[in-house]
Amino acid sequence: MSFQNQITGLILAGGRGSRMGSVDKGLQPFRTSTLVEHVIARLAPQVASYAINANRNLTRYQELAGNVPVLPDYIDGYAGPLAGLQIGLQFCPTELLLTVPCDSPLLPADLAARLHAALSEQNADVALAVTMQTRAGAAAPQRQLHPVFALLRTSVLPQLEAYLASGERRMESWFKSLRVAEVLFEDDAAFSNVNTLDELQVLEQPPASAAAPSAAPPSAAAVASTTGNAGSSAARSTGQHDSALHVEQAQRLIAEQITPLDAGHTVPLFSALDRVLAQDVISPINVPAYDNSAMDGYALRGADLPDAAQAQATFKVIGIAYAGRPCALEVQAGECIRIMTGAAMPVGCDSVLPQELASAISDDSVTIAHGVIQQGANRRFAGEDLKQGSVALARGKLLRPADLGLIASLGMAEVSVQRKLRVAFFSTGDELRAPGQPLDEGSIYDSNRYTVFGMLTRLGCEVIDIGIVRDDPQALDAALRSACQQADAIITSGGVSEGAADYTRDILASLGQLSFWKLAMRPGRPLAFGQIRDGADSAWLIGLPGNPVAVAVSFYLFARPALLAMMGAQAPQLTLQARAQTAMRKRPGRTEYQRGIISRGADGQPEVRLTGAQGSGILRSMTEANCMVVLGHEQGNVAAGEMVDVLLFEGLI
Repeated sequence: MSFQNQITGLILAGGRGSRMGSVDKGLQPFRTSTLVEHVIARLAPQVASYAINANRNLTRYQELAGNVPVLPDYIDGYAGPLAGLQIGLQFCPTELLLTVPCDSPLLPADLAARLHAALSEQNADVALAVTMQTRAGAAAPQRQLHPVFALLRTSVLPQLEAYLASGERRMESWFKSLRVAEVLFEDDAAFSNVNTLDELQVLEQPPASAAAPSAAPPSAAAVASTTGNAGSSAARSTGQHDSALHVEQAQRLIAEQITPLDAGHTVPLFSALDRVLAQDVISPINVPAYDNSAMDGYALRGADLPDAAQAQATFKVIGIAYAGRPCALEVQAGECIRIMTGAAMPVGCDSVLPQELASAISDDSVTIAHGVIQQGANRRFAGEDLKQGSVALARGKLLRPADLGLIASLGMAEVSVQRKLRVAFFSTGDELRAPGQPLDEGSIYDSNRYTVFGMLTRLGCEVIDIGIVRDDPQALDAALRSACQQADAIITSGGVSEGAADYTRDILASLGQLSFWKLAMRPGRPLAFGQIRDGADSAWLIGLPGNPVAVAVSFYLFARPALLAMMGAQAPQLTLQARAQTAMRKRPGRTEYQRGIISRGADGQPEVRLTGAQGSGILRSMTEANCMVVLGHEQGNVAAGEMVDVLLFEGLI
């Protein structure tokens, strides 16, 4: 079950007065809508459902939020977050409640994912957001707790109500009684709240990504410690924890968010290769349609076979049965019919003697030795392969040549398949030139677009080539909006690292939802995943790294499963273990994918060697390889002779 299904969101808009003139904070105009609508846009994709806690303008909040529940405080005379939290926990239909304030329109798109991971891993009662803030006059950044950005178990409600009944109202004091997991987020601006009209005016300015790249990545890292106090821990305040996701975590996040398109249509069987079945193929007939012979030989009655008292028996041949031309004769005792493979079993016959097992054969007789076959041998029954009305191929099957043959064997000339996935792709970088153009100083040829084109084509996608997009925020914004209008998914290469001209992840965050952008893997550490929105249009985006090898590896590990999931298909990986021919260097703390060549050793067992230099810019290492050696996150150096995991390329990339 997706973690989002376990979480209800609660937007805390609840005060009993206004701190910003005559308009509630959540209802303040902000960038063509209101503050609370921006919070909703960020929160809604992260939770199963949400509600708003407010004590004024309840009808207005309901209108803005699409008639979601608006919950006034249960406690009279107290305008504070714990009052909103109390009513939220009382209402919450799921086991977890995520709270956010109505005046923080830039809240992280991965808030729920980070808090949920920490809550689960540390078995905490509550997970809280923490940032490091540099204050004027301070010698070093200070730890800042954000208690209204919290993920809580609903089981803490009795403790909260007892705390409130005692007259206490301080949120931080109540958290001290719980098991708290703190989650360190690097982007302090994402937790900015609006308290004055001047602050709102400053926040109204376009995001930095529209004019210049952001210096700080908008991602978060869970700090791996749980205490009984929401207070201090030196390890939590160092900021040294890497925010990069493990490969498996990133793959799981993608799988949890993407759902198949519902867009089937019927095509002729000759056009169905490499397409995904939109509906189960139900067999309209029995396969085989009738009892038939599995061998060339002689059909006879099993009761006439020689018993232990007989060395052999001779049968009279009274006719011949061909596939498609059955024999209408009915055998009697001591008789048989010459039969070909696939021919219908003659009336009265239940066994077939393969001709090569006959003791003697003449024009009109055949002799059979005792014990050569048993009664019922070499007879295929009607419906033995498929019974009429049963599922021949299940929905979601990626159709291969043998599948086309199976469908044809059912007499079906057409089949329902998912429409081709429309995928737009482009490369980014001022240094890129198309093949055929002259290279000026500092420029290189764009190879990534051709690699991505080939992999998309292999997947059966309808590809939309947008070309090369220069390192310019406006150009990239326009390209992403155009791609979003045309495609179901967008694949980019380059522009997702922390370089001065890497804009993809920042613009992705401004146009939609950024789930993650940094992975603990090599090659391919920077990788952006999220969803682009432009009006009514939306598309999933995977921003691949710029290095050629990293593009191919990252596509296979992340883009391919995501696109197949959109098609409603599975993404099988051909894996096995092989013996390392030589030592392999590996640093623990990341998953590495080293290009290899797998073969059979002298003992017949699979063994693997590396293709040579493993730099992420050496595309030759991919063209020479037939597999990737997978070295796990915690794994270190590999000695020659050790067994390693291998991911096969054949038929995949």
